[in-house]
Amino acid sequence: MKILVIGNYQSDAIQSMDRFASMLEFYLTKFGHEVRVIRPIPYYGRLGLSSQLLKKWLGYIDKLILFPSQLRQALSWADVVHICDHGNAVYTKYLANIPHVVTCHDLLAVRSGLGEFPEYKTGWSGKQLQQMMMKGLNQAKKVVCVSQETRSDVLRLSSLSESAVCCISMGLNYPYTPMTTIEAKQRLEALGVPPDCQFILHVGGNFWYKNRLGVLEIFYHLMLQLKERDFYLVMAGKPMTEEMHQFINMHNMTQKIIELVNIDNENLRSLYSSATALLFPSLYEGFGWPIIEAQACGCPVFTSNRLPMNDVGGDAAIYIEPDNPEKAAEKIIDYFPILEECKIKGFVNCQRFQVETMISQYIENYQQVIGDKSLKKAKIM
Repeated sequence: MKILVIGNYQSDAIQSMDRFASMLEFYLTKFGHEVRVIRPIPYYGRLGLSSQLLKKWLGYIDKLILFPSQLRQALSWADVVHICDHGNAVYTKYLANIPHVVTCHDLLAVRSGLGEFPEYKTGWSGKQLQQMMMKGLNQAKKVVCVSQETRSDVLRLSSLSESAVCCISMGLNYPYTPMTTIEAKQRLEALGVPPDCQFILHVGGNFWYKNRLGVLEIFYHLMLQLKERDFYLVMAGKPMTEEMHQFINMHNMTQKIIELVNIDNENLRSLYSSATALLFPSLYEGFGWPIIEAQACGCPVFTSNRLPMNDVGGDAAIYIEPDNPEKAAEKIIDYFPILEECKIKGFVNCQRFQVETMISQYIENYQQVIGDKSLKKAKIM
């Protein structure tokens, strides 16, 4: 098959979506298919402007006005088109007669715009964008959701039929495995992690539902209860917000927090392989990649007792209530003595999420939408 993958606008810097597009390109090619990845080119969005708000709106010109012409030119080559981020479902209106699949990772932004989350309010422009996206999603031939929780949201909030929406779990986006102690120590030293220390690891961005301030609150209660001098929290991912820095300063935690921004996969593997545990107390998720990444490296996982986290973590993760930092800290301490058991269970659980299985299921869906078009064409003839 000739598969055209629509990736994300690079200036948006959504790393998880960029990784997903790269996964599709690499493994679909490995399976013997021809793959082309196209994405909106940052013409206006790359202008050297100091205003981030203006850059954002100029980016919409690149994505919504200029990119459709680029897309139309590429369509004649493709047997099937894969929109790898539901945020780009606005492009389905150009694919009415083209077999296509949209991957939906979550509808959290849509739910926020509908007022389902009292902890976060969406502005007017955000609501307009989400309405455009949902209109495009409703026109999709096939929507693949990364978890059953996301599929439930799609069926509840869209006009799509059950047969048009399926679930394919994510596979690992990198071959995460335990790193040798010697190599891990060398990498941790280069990253500025004190030698032979114990640390809790968090991996994530600054979306409100990632609950990164909650991570700091849980760690603060851990420190109050543990009173361990050589115990740290490593925050890996996007730069911390001003609110997070204020919390750290207010609670005299500056010497206990290590911030690592946008680290590469091998350094992340060294962290997973060395951490006492991963702390992943998201309020909501579409899937939760760090859970299985950690488990694949032999890192125990503490995560939220909410879907889809408690589905992804299976019986290998330890579940906490993300909005009760003190109780969460108590439970983490209670489970410290049996973390080795969690490592073994984690190795078993993460085997459920093989990338080859994921790719095979996507190929089946490509074939289905291509077959549906051929069947319709035959009926017309």
